[in-house]
Formats: sequence, C-alpha cells, structure tokens
Amino acid sequence: MKYEFIFLHRSRFRLQKMCKALHIYRSGYYSWLKRGSSQRELDNEKLLKEIKQVHEQSRQIYGSPRITAELKSKNIICSKNRVARVMRKNKIRSKIKRKHKVTTTNSKHRFYVAANLLDQNFHAERPNQIWLSDITYLKVLNKWMYLVVILDLFSRQVISWALSHDLSSDFVLAAIKKAVRRRNPEKGLIFHSDRGVQYASNDVAQYLEEHGIIQSMSRKGDCYDNAVSESFFNTFKSEFYVFENFVSVNDAYLKIFDYIDIFYNHKRIHSSLKYMSPVNFEKQFYQQ
Repeated sequence: MKYEFIFLHRSRFRLQKMCKALHIYRSGYYSWLKRGSSQRELDNEKLLKEIKQVHEQSRQIYGSPRITAELKSKNIICSKNRVARVMRKNKIRSKIKRKHKVTTTNSKHRFYVAANLLDQNFHAERPNQIWLSDITYLKVLNKWMYLVVILDLFSRQVISWALSHDLSSDFVLAAIKKAVRRRNPEKGLIFHSDRGVQYASNDVAQYLEEHGIIQSMSRKGDCYDNAVSESFFNTFKSEFYVFENFVSVNDAYLKIFDYIDIFYNHKRIHSSLKYMSPVNFEKQFYQQ
C-alpha cells in the first residue's frame, strides 16, 4: 500500500520525502515498480492476444470502441483508452475505407408518390413497425448489378435483399415479398423508401396495399430522409464491397449472403444497439 501511495502521488511530492515519511527505502520502491512494470507487460500481452482474436473475428473492421465492447462482454476488464494504446502500439487498426455515394434511383416518373411519414424521425419501438429500403450498385465481371435491401428500423437487421441486372421494379417486389413471408407483419407496418420508380410502380404499391402496409417516401433530393438505409450501404461498401472482386454472379450472391446474413445480422455489433448485433437486439426485445 505504501508503494502504491507513492506511485499515485509521485507528481505532487518528491520521492525522497515520501520514502522518508513512510519509513521505506527508495530501492524497495524501485524494485516494486519494476515488478509492477513486468506484470503490466504480461497483462498487456494477454490483452493483445484477446484484441487480435476479436479483430480477426470482426473481419478486421472493428476499431477500439467495438473491440472494447466485445472484450467487456467476455468479462475482460479493460478501458477503451488502454485497448486503443495496445492496438496503436501493435499497428492493429480497422480496415474500413472511405464512404461511398449510393444514389441509384430515378424519381422522374408518372407514378403516385407517397407522403413522407417519417420526416427523419428514425425511431421504432418494436420490430416490424417500420421497414426501410434502398438500392445501390455493384460491379460483377465489369458489368453493373443492383442490390436492394430491406431493413427493420428497430434493430437495423437486413430482413431481405435481392440482386438484379437491371433496375426494374420486379426485383424490388421480390425482396418485399420475401420480407413479408419471413416476418409476417401486422397491418399498419410503414414501408419507407426514396421516391424511385421501382418503389412507386403500380405492382409494388398494389402489393403493399393488399397486405396492409403503408407506403412512405422521402422528399425529392433529400438524402437525409432515408439516412439509415444509406448508412447501411456506406457500411456495406466500406467494410465489404471495396475489398471484394466478384468472379461470377453466383460468387457475388454467396459473398453478399456471407456478409449480410452471417456477419452483419448475427455478429456485427452496433453502437446504436448497445453494442449488440441486430439479431441479438431483437432477441432481447422478445425476452423482456
């Protein structure tokens, strides 16, 4: 306890005076300090091993905040600053690349445009209350393909997605039908998207109406009205797509399935979800 007192107050009092007041030798304090340094080095080596494991399991995308959260979930005592220091010293960092622009849809059409029911209020109290959807582009074998996703606003879980060689409404409708089959939502669910022709088409509007789903659309030219969906695609492209080279359409399907259904939904923790994955966040809701 005496050595710890000296260590904690070393910036306020001279070492010689503290040793004299506590009736200890400076050599004893230095020996204790050396032993303590050795123990800290051993502790940091153990922590480094755990950090490397979490970093690899995250596919090298986690930075110190998410790694700290994962370590704490394993009952490993550590602070974010300490984790950051160990990572910096050992050159462990997130591989995430810069953000990407994801706008793909055409809002110049003759179809009916639904009102914006969300008005940038991206909050849901339960699953299947509000779904969000958006479309982005991917290059497969030097040709463009298009990816549509449907997310549950409550948990950010991707509940359905589809790929297409063109921007017809068919693949959007296919993704919506798959989401309805999987989740069987009650009537009154809000389906929010931009005002692209794929979402405004008669086929999509009719299907949603038949299933008691209320359509909502962003205002023209306002990307913030669908910010959660665009945020997902920024994550998708910076964590996954930028590192991939799809050799075939089937290869693209398999890799996207692995990222979205295996990793993103079940394993990737979100700071906005109390550092839980979308699936676990929903499980917690149903267990309450």
